[in-house]
Amino acid sequence: MPATAAVVLAGGRSSRMGEPKAGAEWHGSTLLRRVAGLVARGVDGPVVVVRAPGQELPPLPAAVEVVEDTAHARGPLEGMATGLAAVRDRAQHAFVCSTDLPLLHPAYVRAVARAGQDVDVALPVVGGRRQPLAACYRTSLAGRARELLAQDRGRPAFLLEGADVRLLDEPELLADTALGTADPQLRSVLGANTPEELRVLRGLPAPEVLVQRFGVLASGGGHGGRTVRAATLDAAARAVGLVLDRHLLAAVNGDATGRDGALPLAEGDVVAFLSADAGG
Repeated sequence: MPATAAVVLAGGRSSRMGEPKAGAEWHGSTLLRRVAGLVARGVDGPVVVVRAPGQELPPLPAAVEVVEDTAHARGPLEGMATGLAAVRDRAQHAFVCSTDLPLLHPAYVRAVARAGQDVDVALPVVGGRRQPLAACYRTSLAGRARELLAQDRGRPAFLLEGADVRLLDEPELLADTALGTADPQLRSVLGANTPEELRVLRGLPAPEVLVQRFGVLASGGGHGGRTVRAATLDAAARAVGLVLDRHLLAAVNGDATGRDGALPLAEGDVVAFLSADAGG
């Protein structure tokens, strides 16, 4: 499959939230850090965050690129045009999402990206509602998006006109085995647009993950692991009595992660810890 990028829209006015969503706290991290980290696990191309001109953002991994909208307050289509253009030369498609989806699962990103490889837009429909800000777009649509903005037609829905759109209903999405197992309720599309919505989503249990300890960290002689609730790598370490410092190596689902405590975890992850010290 050709490379698929990810575009995270962070430049919205957040008028309903009352504060910038990007920096809103989420279980020891921020909404933007979480979403950017989750989409990065679902694509094999670059990850781009689109911000408003001059907008301050919370810390992000070095690999995440940041680009700016060309104008203030022109809605999500402005960010889509900017983000799709930023990755157009490196990926044929991009998963595009807003910054307020803390329950987004990498399996959802992968499923939607796969469905979009032969069309202009793979558009999920969950709960009877289209999800244009949790969908996959052909990056060549960047030019069309810019044309629509020049015509003052700034809604993402206008981008679908004349495009080859594949609608993905819930049964089709959940037919993807990995997604059906990890997120059977499709909570990936639940957004936090208001303080109350954010409060409700924060009140849900953190992802259930399996933590394994190896080498000198293993207890009881076995590596079967312990199931805990943790939204970040740091939380997973603390849940089993470890401190995420230079003495610890970590991997998520077999992939080395470094020591970024804010690294987001998703339902069903397997986290492995190993001592970095000689002989560990």
